[in-house]
Amino acid sequence: MKKCLAAFTASLTVLIFITGCQQVMPKPIEPPKVESPKPKPLPKVYFHDKCADILNNFVDDKGMVNYKKLKRKKLQLKLLLDKFDELDPNEYKSWPKEDKIAFWINAYNIQMLNIILKNYPIESSRWTLLWFPPNSLRHLKGIWTDYKFIVMGEEFTLREIENRFFRKEFDEPRVFFALSQASLSSPLLRNEPYYGHKLLHQLDNQVRKFLFGSNAFSIDREKQKVYLSAIFSTWHGKDFISKYGTDKKFKDQQPAVRAVLNFITNYISRQDASFLEVENYSVKFLKYDWRLNE
Repeated sequence: MKKCLAAFTASLTVLIFITGCQQVMPKPIEPPKVESPKPKPLPKVYFHDKCADILNNFVDDKGMVNYKKLKRKKLQLKLLLDKFDELDPNEYKSWPKEDKIAFWINAYNIQMLNIILKNYPIESSRWTLLWFPPNSLRHLKGIWTDYKFIVMGEEFTLREIENRFFRKEFDEPRVFFALSQASLSSPLLRNEPYYGHKLLHQLDNQVRKFLFGSNAFSIDREKQKVYLSAIFSTWHGKDFISKYGTDKKFKDQQPAVRAVLNFITNYISRQDASFLEVENYSVKFLKYDWRLNE
């Protein structure tokens, strides 16, 4: 009996000890919740605003330019071009890709205005008038290859900008709908600068405006023909292959044309896209209207 009582007492002592430990043991501390840092918004690039006055005041909403009025502001245009030269390359390198693309589009379009002003009003010879209207850019030589301007201390022509940045570095074929050729068949010159934070919207808007114009795209279902702007021919057709090339559709066409058609289907009606994808037709390129956009 004594043994049983001793055993009971020992067990009771252990139980009291464990219970006491449980009461004094601190509760486990949960680690603080660490919220993942929110991505910092990209800093807005203000350089593009420098182009706003020229584009707002001398270009209308249809892309037509008042060159007569703009010619009185040649000094303002020159000062704007100087801003492209004065930009610090290190500042430019810090920009997001979209702002870099916007920068070169704006530089290209402002320089195109400058080239036209240097030749405005367009002079023509009796010989060239036999072939082209008086205000045709075909009377001018070397627009894309001979006229040089300085950007961040480096010399460029319009063709060099196209090849170095829009074809090689950025590989963004929609850019070619943002570049003004200063002609009636050209994509419209916007009366606002391009901005990095809304570049994709601006480029898509340019594509739609161009395709719904009279000199870019149409379908003749009776004659089974598709008409495309000359921009989609050997000028820029190959520029669409890397992003929009396909071997699955438009198999009767050459690779560049297949890529162009594949690209276009993203912007036209479902009915027209279906025609391009399954019908038999021939592709014809429209005659380009080189008359000045004034």
